[in-house]
Amino acid sequence: MLFPNRFKKESIKYKGIDFNFVHAGPSRGIPLLLLHGYPQTHTMWHKVVDELSKKYYVVCPDLKGYGDSSKPRGMEDHKNYSKKVMAEEMVNIMDYLDFKTFYVAGHDRGARVTHRMCLDYPDRVLKACVMDIAPTYHMFENTNQKFATGYYHWFFLIQPDNLPETLIGSNAKYYLTEKLKRWSDQDVAFDDKFDPSAVEEYVRCFDEDSIHATCEDYRAAATVDMNDDFEDRKKKVEMQLLVLWGRYGFIHKSYDVLKIWKDYALKVQGKALDCGHFLPEEKPKEVIEELIKFFK
Repeated sequence: MLFPNRFKKESIKYKGIDFNFVHAGPSRGIPLLLLHGYPQTHTMWHKVVDELSKKYYVVCPDLKGYGDSSKPRGMEDHKNYSKKVMAEEMVNIMDYLDFKTFYVAGHDRGARVTHRMCLDYPDRVLKACVMDIAPTYHMFENTNQKFATGYYHWFFLIQPDNLPETLIGSNAKYYLTEKLKRWSDQDVAFDDKFDPSAVEEYVRCFDEDSIHATCEDYRAAATVDMNDDFEDRKKKVEMQLLVLWGRYGFIHKSYDVLKIWKDYALKVQGKALDCGHFLPEEKPKEVIEELIKFFK
């Protein structure tokens, strides 16, 4: 385990689904929920949790469909992988730990769950941070050739009839590591960005069931999540929101990130870090500093 030994590993069941998570921190520390992205697991936070758990009570779950959490088949309408449902599942973990209010930071898919959590549970989330995303609704509504090229996987993973599952499953390790390489800073050696033990863990968990489940995550984003976001388009994130992104990634090159988020949230601040997509692994020191400064 890449996490400090003081982290406790648990699994709880909610609505028939098992959720794996680790947690540790000072007994009086404010809880901080950390949500990972694709195609990773809670392990992606391993470079930042030691310092963060000295100040906050850190909780790192595996989202449904990822890591060692359950990986159920998707429903016909993909609703069980909607960000609304996934946010509810993460809040349930905090309920189990008896945390009524908490901070939350999410990366990639976890940041999309975080965004929905802020809209649905404004009385629970004290402050939030989203890493290297623009809002899903904005991205789909402003699709162009540049977006479709850079984020081709959004359109590949939503294809029906097990097409992406079949193709990815033919060489899952190659597909996963290719994503890590392509989305991170190309000028930094792979092993300098990603701990080999972490990559081994991502590959271990990226089995047939997870490949399907993660495709369902993206299928939900293009369907039920878009419907939910359309219905709530006039709602804005009420709590303070920190937006961090990588200077060498697609988001920075394609969007005026803070301007877009100010259309979706009332109190926004943020900056680009000198890295690619995987901020907590590429620039852990800077991520720690920014989170501690924000979650003070």
